[in-house]
Amino acid sequence: MILSMTGFGRAEGICGGKKISIDVKSLNSKGFDLNLKIPFRYKEKEFDIRKILSERIVRGKVDFYLNVEIIDGKTDTTLNKDVIRAYMDELSDIVTAADRVELLKIATKLPDAVSTSNSELTEEEWSELLLIIEKAIDNFIDFRITEGKSLETELRSYVKNIENNLTLVAPFEEARIEVTKERMLNNLKDFRDVDESRFYQELTYYVEKLDISEEKVRLAQHCKYFIEVLDEEDNNGKKLGFISQEIGREINTLGSKANHQEIQKLVVQMKDDLEKIKEQSLNVL
Repeated sequence: MILSMTGFGRAEGICGGKKISIDVKSLNSKGFDLNLKIPFRYKEKEFDIRKILSERIVRGKVDFYLNVEIIDGKTDTTLNKDVIRAYMDELSDIVTAADRVELLKIATKLPDAVSTSNSELTEEEWSELLLIIEKAIDNFIDFRITEGKSLETELRSYVKNIENNLTLVAPFEEARIEVTKERMLNNLKDFRDVDESRFYQELTYYVEKLDISEEKVRLAQHCKYFIEVLDEEDNNGKKLGFISQEIGREINTLGSKANHQEIQKLVVQMKDDLEKIKEQSLNVL
């Protein structure tokens, strides 16, 4: 079973008299790249949140958003009314014709006009928040599993296409040798006293150079190994990428040795499926 590196998860709950909503989403990345946005109140737990996310998500360009909505009428922010009034009086002396509403807007943005209480985050509130975080990650992983199944189906079909095209190469191999032999004989028609023994030595040399039996065996083995890795439980996106590189090497060698139009067509089709494999492997965790 494979997991997609892309995913999305959301969870909501009540925590410390507040409605908490958490979004977790990720895209492809070579490592674990986390963008964390949480309110100041929960900053003391940032390290713990990062650790949980890195352990469970493992890899990807991850965005984590924690949003808070006040539902009990209480807020951590307090307006310092005396300070604001003093600011407005001072501003009125400077701009006497100014609208009081505009002065209020300016005054509330000045230093010490607003204060935030730094009440400690209790263990109970942290436990409640942790449950919501874990639920969001659970939903995120469920999304990855669903996407992973779709990815796996596609990858298996592309590998199967390569295997099928590989079996179609065999009928053209003998014909390819006959074509090479005929071409060499035609080139020798203008020469007299051709050493037949030397001719067949040269023909054997060219046939050996064109031999693709080893490449076919290795390509078949790489395709088989790719499917075996798909069946593993571990996170295997990088391993699939390495195997696809090996598959590419054998297909390229087949193409360079093909010397036959029909084999070249099959190689082009294999390359097309390989590019799809490489592209989709990047999405695998």
